[in-house]
Parts: sequence; structure tokens; C-alpha cells
Amino acid sequence: MFTGIVTAIGRISAARPGGDGLRLRIDAPGFGMADVALGDSIALQGVCHTVVAKDDGGFEVDTSAATLAVTTGLAEGREVNLEKSLTLADRLGGHLVSGHVDGVGTVSAFEDLGGSWRLEIGMPEDLARYVARKGSIAVDGVSLTVNAVSGLRFEVNIIPHTRSVTTLRRLAPGSPVNLEVDMTARYLERLVGERA
Repeated sequence: MFTGIVTAIGRISAARPGGDGLRLRIDAPGFGMADVALGDSIALQGVCHTVVAKDDGGFEVDTSAATLAVTTGLAEGREVNLEKSLTLADRLGGHLVSGHVDGVGTVSAFEDLGGSWRLEIGMPEDLARYVARKGSIAVDGVSLTVNAVSGLRFEVNIIPHTRSVTTLRRLAPGSPVNLEVDMTARYLERLVGERA
């Protein structure tokens, strides 16, 4: 479980074939590996992965073909948002994020408003019912508040701090992004569906 509060940016320095997917090496010198153990979960671009090797400068994870087929941003050379999994002592600064990406969206606009940025994203049709104004959504692992929804598009606002400490600063129209909807919406749908 994660919060969508990115704590560092790493870089995928190697992507080697392994099993049905890839073994990824993530260089993360500013991430702090002292409290990371083999088997721990770390989110890369919002995608939960298990640490299978580590050293002071970074770590390695295995990612399956199934994961690669439904996500984006896990290629060699790419910068990735990093977040360690929650502990019981952590603050919940964003919202509850599972690290299980629901789909890939596409940036339709990234507009400088002169103090913040308006990010508009097109989403897959099957996710639209879970995205609500003033609700939460994770974009490439970053917890954001939805400001507006129109059909298959939604808007969020990016403040300067968030833009400077995440990979969101590199987005442009046409960029693909990993999306994870608020898990509360999914549970509510299940509960309402069973009662109906």
C-alpha cells in the first residue's frame, strides 16, 4: 500500500530479459536504501514491484509481461517516480494507492497557468465511472485531486513542488501515463452492486 507521495526520482539503468518479462535495475542514489529489505514493495511510476536485489545506489525488481502489457514508463533509460510502501507509523499525505494500475491514459493538455499547471488526461472508457470531481486519482504514482471531469477526460492541477519532484514535469500532449483510480470508488461500486 502506498500514498501517492513520491519521495524520489530514479532512473531505469538496465532492463534485461528475465522469465516472461524483464529484470529492471533502478539507480536511485537519493532514495535511501538503508531501510529497504529484499522482498519490500516499491512503486515505480505507480506500479508496485518487489525488491529482488539492492545496494547503496539502487535496487532491482522483476516485472512480468502481464504488467508491461497494461502499464507504461518502465523502459530502460526512463526516469521513474519512486515510493516505498507504507508502514504503520507513516503519515497518509495523499490517498490510499495500491500500486495496481487500472489503465493507461493520454495527456491531452499540459498548460502553464503562471503559478501552477493544468493537466488534462484522456482516460479509458471503463475507468470514467470511477473518476469524480474532487476525488483522488494517481497519475504515474502521484496522488492528485480531480478538478473537473468531462466525458472521457479529467483535469488536475499541478503545483510547482509536485512538478519539480516528480516525472510529471516531462509530460506533454500525447504522453502516456499510468492511472489508478481511487479504490474507495471500486469498493462502493461492489457494495452498491451487491445490494441492487
